Amino acid sequence: MDTIIRFCARFSPKTLDLELTPSDKLSIRGENMKIAEVSERYGISLDTLRYYERIGLIQPVNRNKSGIRDYGEIDLKRIEFIKCMRGAGLPVDVLAEYIKLVQQGDQTIEARKEILKVQREQLLVKMNEMQKTLDMLDYKIEVYENAVLKKEKEIIQEE
Repeated sequence: MDTIIRFCARFSPKTLDLELTPSDKLSIRGENMKIAEVSERYGISLDTLRYYERIGLIQPVNRNKSGIRDYGEIDLKRIEFIKCMRGAGLPVDVLAEYIKLVQQGDQTIEARKEILKVQREQLLVKMNEMQKTLDMLDYKIEVYENAVLKKEKEIIQEE
């Protein structure tokens, strides 16, 4: 637990970062990446990465002596979190509100938790709708497969 607290303190000294995901490894590798590498690694366009930084989803990224963005491990963790949440359908404005609350400190934990709970419920509804669609697709595929089998049997019987 002490390692988690030290890791989180590096992210933002005034708040405990609860954005860690179960797959996170609690070590800072010192691996820095340029924006093109981050774009390729996460499948996010350069413009989107710049946009996320501009609206505050990502903290201003350190720049090297040449002024080129130099993404560190903590930046990458934030991008991973954002990509995951966007992939689940969370709107940018909801994420921006969530990140704003993270930056305000631990007194916003309940508000952050509430945002996540609401988004979780919305995701469950979407998942149920998608499951119904998947079931319908499976049914229709089965109908067509059975129709093909029936045709094949008819052809075989005619021979």
